[in-house]
Amino acid sequence: MFIRAYLRASTKEQDAKRAKSELIAFANDHGHKIAAFYVENESGAILARPKLMQLIEDAHKGDVILVEQIDRLARLNQADWDTLKRMLSEKKLSIVSKELPTSYMALQSESSTEFMSSVLQAINSMMLYMLAAIARKDYEDRRNRQM
Repeated sequence: MFIRAYLRASTKEQDAKRAKSELIAFANDHGHKIAAFYVENESGAILARPKLMQLIEDAHKGDVILVEQIDRLARLNQADWDTLKRMLSEKKLSIVSKELPTSYMALQSESSTEFMSSVLQAINSMMLYMLAAIARKDYEDRRNRQM
C-alpha cells in the first residue's frame, strides 16, 4: 500500500502546498510515510484536474489517497462525483482525510477482520459521500452569494 497525498487549492494565487507538512506529520503519527505528492491549483468543482487524474492513473490497487479535507478532493456535481467514485472504486483506492477519523483505519495493519473492514468501508463511504455533498453545497452557496 502506497500513500499518495493530494494537495489542491482553487486558484493560482493560493498555496496548494500549505497543508503538506501537516499531512507528513499526520502520516508519521500513524506510522507511515507518503510515497508521492500531487499538487495542483484547480477548482474542486471540476473533475478534469490533471494531477488528480495522474494520481488515479499512478495508483495501484489498494493505495491510499490522503487529503487534508474532503473538499480538497470533491466539490463536484452529482454526475462528476459518481464518475470519480467509480474511478476510485475500480482501483480499490481508500480516501483518508484528517477530518474523518474513521478513515484512519485504512492506515492500520491488515490485522482487522474481513467483517470489520466491510463495516468500516461502509461507514467511510457514507461519511465521504455526505462530506462531498456538503462541500458541493458550500461551493454553490458561495457562488450564489458572490453573484
